[in-house]
Amino acid sequence: MTCRFVSRLLFAVLFSLSASPVWAQIRVNPQLPPIVPPRATKQIDLSGPRFGLTMLSPATLDALAEKDIHLVRPLVTQFGWQFEKRLYTNEQGLTALTEFVPLISGLEQGVALPSLNWLVGVRTASGTEFGIGPNITPVGVGLVVAAGITVRTGALNIPFNFAVASSRSGARVSIMTGFNVRR
Repeated sequence: MTCRFVSRLLFAVLFSLSASPVWAQIRVNPQLPPIVPPRATKQIDLSGPRFGLTMLSPATLDALAEKDIHLVRPLVTQFGWQFEKRLYTNEQGLTALTEFVPLISGLEQGVALPSLNWLVGVRTASGTEFGIGPNITPVGVGLVVAAGITVRTGALNIPFNFAVASSRSGARVSIMTGFNVRR
């Protein structure tokens, strides 16, 4: 790419970022209410610790061995944190959400196997939930699909989830739980 092209692209991006707030504030008739619609949902922080067990496939164990991670048994513990953000909630309680879940596996075996998970999904008013998204681990990139239920007792939420992560190195099956307090 030429320097001229990069500078024009940079100028266009900066101009569009700085101009959009100005255009959003313009109203045709100042006597009318603002055009901006009301907020779709309240901000609620449902982040909290997560822990569980994961069953590694033989192909996953082989892929770990190729990366000089030996003597890992097929069942590993998982510990991490879920960062959750609501995107939308309707009157019936159906919630669209996104969550980022970094985890560390295998600590009980003297190894630290990190994984990063980003899921988008839905939760019903009764607590049934489903999500899907990318999964990144030392053995590669894959897709994770999770489903479960969140039990509520007052401000305390306790999720119970079943997840399957797939990649070239095989499938991994997890059972996770944790808690969060509605803030």
